[in-house]
Amino acid sequence: MQALHKLLLLHVLTYLGRNALGAKIINGVKVPKDSMLFMASVQTTDGHVCGCSLISDNFVLTAAHCDGDNDDDVPVRVVFGTHDLRKTGTVRHVEQRCKHPDYQNDTLENDIMLLKLSQSVPLGGTIQRIRLPAHDMNLQPNQLCNVAGWGVTEAGRDVDEMRVALVSVVNQKVCRQQWSNSNWIPRLPANVICAGGYQTQNGACNGDSGGPLVCNGTAAGVVSFGDKFCRDQQLPNVYTDVSKFRPWIDQIVKENGC
Repeated sequence: MQALHKLLLLHVLTYLGRNALGAKIINGVKVPKDSMLFMASVQTTDGHVCGCSLISDNFVLTAAHCDGDNDDDVPVRVVFGTHDLRKTGTVRHVEQRCKHPDYQNDTLENDIMLLKLSQSVPLGGTIQRIRLPAHDMNLQPNQLCNVAGWGVTEAGRDVDEMRVALVSVVNQKVCRQQWSNSNWIPRLPANVICAGGYQTQNGACNGDSGGPLVCNGTAAGVVSFGDKFCRDQQLPNVYTDVSKFRPWIDQIVKENGC
């Protein structure tokens, strides 16, 4: 059913000429064991489907479009503490899925979701939290950030070990112009960050959205979308800007649910 989940998502987004992004880290390298310890695997009953990041001891941050429409395609567990999905990690079941109330499935506006875990995860060792960005975060063009995930590599082979790529932030005006020229979307969604994919082969690609764009040690963005084949160097990768959703995130974490 994991393949079905991806096909259904592709069907929804095909008319826009794009796919969800994430695991196919282009020109990435294996993540060192002591790095990216906040990363976790969002899984359906059939296995890994999206990346996410731990922001508190019982909430992870991911993309709203990682939530499926059918019972077999919804996130049911999150696996922490391992960069290699073939190994056993710390498993927590998903107690509650908190999609942003203004999320739009057809345009990926407000593509952000929190998953409440069935119980807290033990912090320390191979599991760490990541800080959220300040409300007034201001990333600069050409600023370097990291994006990580699991899945298909640039060589087209499935991998189970997390990979990471270095990407640079793209000017918002340039990003909007490039996507406007593509005729693939009517407009770039509000509250997004563009990084990687533009004038480079470094970045994220199809198959595993929801992972963080890590800038200055914070989860600055959530992987959302990019061009359909991940080869168009005129189209930047697009991430949900986490700083714009801090009040919503903070309220859910404070109230311990949605």
